[in-house]
Amino acid sequence: MSYSMWILLTASLVGVCCGLVGVLLILRRMAMMADAISHSVLLGIVVAYLMTLQLSGIHMFIGAIVAGLATALLVQAFNQLGVQQEASIGIVFTTLFAIAVILIATKAGNAHLDIQHSLMGEITFIPWNTVQLPLLGAVPWAVVSLSAVLIVILLVLLLFYKEWKLTSFDAVFAASIGIPVTLMHYLFMSLVSLTSVAAFDAVGAIMVVAMLITPASAAYLWTDKLSVMLVLSCSFGVISAWGGYYGALWLDTSISGAMAFATGIIFMISFVVAPRYGIIAKYRRVSPTQALSK
Repeated sequence: MSYSMWILLTASLVGVCCGLVGVLLILRRMAMMADAISHSVLLGIVVAYLMTLQLSGIHMFIGAIVAGLATALLVQAFNQLGVQQEASIGIVFTTLFAIAVILIATKAGNAHLDIQHSLMGEITFIPWNTVQLPLLGAVPWAVVSLSAVLIVILLVLLLFYKEWKLTSFDAVFAASIGIPVTLMHYLFMSLVSLTSVAAFDAVGAIMVVAMLITPASAAYLWTDKLSVMLVLSCSFGVISAWGGYYGALWLDTSISGAMAFATGIIFMISFVVAPRYGIIAKYRRVSPTQALSK
């Protein structure tokens, strides 16, 4: 496979993984949690490096996952103590991210571990960091990890599809019929953490947030049906990946930045023309009498 195709495949996998998880984030009104986890995983990466003094290996992945789960647990803990969820998210992720920045500046200054890389990623380096797989040969590590995460996400979604639908649309009713809402919440936070970590090194925090939130928000404008919303969100993520890549080549700019910008374009188009909740559709549903009364 060519150099460009590996980049496009990686970005497409990010779009699909984030698209699936992002829909549930939007329905649960937890969009800021994506921002929190995608930033706080940096602390796990830094701590893993300081413990091992190695910049590659499974320990970095584990450290990031632990940091992501710790973020979710701390947010939930503060929320249960009476702090509003939005405030809890802001307090936890800014604090953890600040600690990571301080540790990089004071303890990891000689390592190739910088804030710009964590924010924007280095997707152009993806084809060079490879692992050997039977029958397939050299495959980029990001493709392997994202493919594994996608399989996990699909399995969890399919196994608990009814539970995800009920807990996302009406958690109170779900609890009343015996669905373990709290357990489903932490399982979902684990998926968000896993997805954020897998995408973090390749595309950086900015694109992780963009891919988790924007395609799902655009899909939400098109339909109320969860299955259709999931398909649309994944499709918008892949379209953003391809459009952003070729747009970056044309403009000679950041690939991850262009992909994130492409998600914004798709959202703006959906905001205007979506047949369910788009501006044009809402305007057409207003009767002439209602329009005159206003």
